[in-house]
Amino acid sequence: MNHKIKFTRIVTLCFALLLSACSSSDKANNSRYELANDKAPSSAPDVSKVEDAHPRYEPYSRGGNKSNYTVLGKSYQVLDSGKNFKQSGNASWYGSKFHGHLTSNGETYDMYSMSAAHKSLPLPSYVRVTNKKNGKQVIVRVNDRGPFHDGRIIDLSYAAAHRLDMLKTGTASVDIEVIYIDSPESIALAELKDTKLHYIQVLASSDKAKLTTISKELEGKYQIKSRLLPTNNLYKLQIGPIGQRQIATKLNEQLKADGYPQSYLISE
Repeated sequence: MNHKIKFTRIVTLCFALLLSACSSSDKANNSRYELANDKAPSSAPDVSKVEDAHPRYEPYSRGGNKSNYTVLGKSYQVLDSGKNFKQSGNASWYGSKFHGHLTSNGETYDMYSMSAAHKSLPLPSYVRVTNKKNGKQVIVRVNDRGPFHDGRIIDLSYAAAHRLDMLKTGTASVDIEVIYIDSPESIALAELKDTKLHYIQVLASSDKAKLTTISKELEGKYQIKSRLLPTNNLYKLQIGPIGQRQIATKLNEQLKADGYPQSYLISE
């Protein structure tokens, strides 16, 4: 066999191996998802009663929280914290293609739970999503990355999209707001540093006699002092002082539940 023929066979063999490797690589890349395109489930359970995600403190996971990452040639920056984060834009949703596969922080995507994907929020984060067209709201737990389409800010689970009434349209204009929960250590530290006095403003009225009666009722019920502050033609009924903000916050929540929904916390 001359050298020219031998060289030609070697080149042909290498080319064949290269094609085989490319084919295997493509198959491996596509084999993660059984479906080529995403779609709604063919026989979905009733998700109308699925509860909102319940916000609680969770440390950010090690997975899915690299400070920088790149998808489809575009780089993204992950926030150190979701505190005070708000955003407006278009939401989309993802379903059957990704159901049962791992999310970016290593959990399993369940399209029937209240979850979502976001490009830059730390994982996990809790987010309140409001459909601006119909006012419907849902609270989701963000545990995945995406959506990587221009003009979309959040990818919602099938259940969340159902609650927001956006399954048929596919997308919706939304406002999103992070519900940030401090760590127990941060709360304890803040309480130690808290030197302010806290009051709860219960009502404001021009009827001083009425407020005086209510103040006595509240003092007896909650075993706490009250005060009436004159402001122009009104009197403000406030209870306090309370030394710890956490206790004041819980008492304010109780007041709202007991028939004073307009009550709010103030600090001096």
